[in-house]
Amino acid sequence: MSDPRLIVGLDFAEVEEARRTAETLDELVCVYKIGLTQLAGDGLQLSRELKRAGKQVFQDWKLHDIGAQVEGAARAIAANGCDFITVHAEPQVMEAAVRGRGDAPLKILAVTVLTSLGPEALQEIGYALSVQDLVERRVRQAVESGCDGVVASPREAALARRIGGPDFLVVTPGVRPAGASLDDQVRVATPAAALGAGASHLVVARPVIRAADPRAAARRILAEMA
Repeated sequence: MSDPRLIVGLDFAEVEEARRTAETLDELVCVYKIGLTQLAGDGLQLSRELKRAGKQVFQDWKLHDIGAQVEGAARAIAANGCDFITVHAEPQVMEAAVRGRGDAPLKILAVTVLTSLGPEALQEIGYALSVQDLVERRVRQAVESGCDGVVASPREAALARRIGGPDFLVVTPGVRPAGASLDDQVRVATPAAALGAGASHLVVARPVIRAADPRAAARRILAEMA
């Protein structure tokens, strides 16, 4: 009943809540994302538990440091067993992560522009480029650096697919079922629209894990993906 294109984010402060939710979703979900809040606590233990249960695990580190540190972190993460990690889409960071990963079957995803950021926020940070132009530059750099894919909003999925080609991973957060709350996301789309634009994977957290009935919410999203 699961679809490997759906990644559910276990975005809880307490690891026990994450465990209970994963048990509740069971056969409906086969890929889980563990974010920074969990990784700063018991997230690595949770990751190992999910792997033993036959699930794929996406550790959302968003690594961003000097090359030597990123290379070492990627090497350690690959050795501990993980399917996907994220790094910020800066050339030295991406290249270091690829070196650290070595021959391990770990997919490295470069974060282009966070889905919570719009044009005004980028200007405030100091970027002169538009969201579209910045994403395009970073996708091209991700390809050149040897990353397996990028994390980009649904609005830039088509651009990432065109640049990366058919086998490039285009992972889209900011996915909301039709009629759902946008929360703090700015650049969003429905599951069907994101896939239609070229996404290979969808990341969904709050619309599933905060739903009154997480199983029903997951089924709804799976139906929209079909």
